[in-house]
Amino acid sequence: MNKKIIIPTILFVAIFFFSFFALSGEGDKNQKPAGNTAEEQGQITLFYGDGCPHCKIVEDYIKQNQIAIKISFAQKEVYSNQANSMELEAKAKICGLPANSIGVPLLFDGEKCFIGDQDIINFFKQKTNGQ
Repeated sequence: MNKKIIIPTILFVAIFFFSFFALSGEGDKNQKPAGNTAEEQGQITLFYGDGCPHCKIVEDYIKQNQIAIKISFAQKEVYSNQANSMELEAKAKICGLPANSIGVPLLFDGEKCFIGDQDIINFFKQKTNGQ
């Protein structure tokens, strides 16, 4: 009789843990992979919006200068992803930005916010020594 209880219990626990790990591995479908998670101290996060012309300028600079190879950073789309949008608001609040002046592109380097294509491009130039 003990085997009738123990075996299903073990199977239930195994299935539960497998399901938990399988589901927790599901990432944000709109987030581009970039090494470490944004929650780590000092992680650089670039917030952008699909269709944003200034974001496109930054994206083109990143591609042309292979910045993603030189610097580890996360890229998060905020127009269609509510979680990323809320994270953008939280980072802007850390930087002391008023809610009515939050826009994209915005880069958060773990301490400071850089707003607009030129500030972000200058940030990347400085981090890569102008390369």
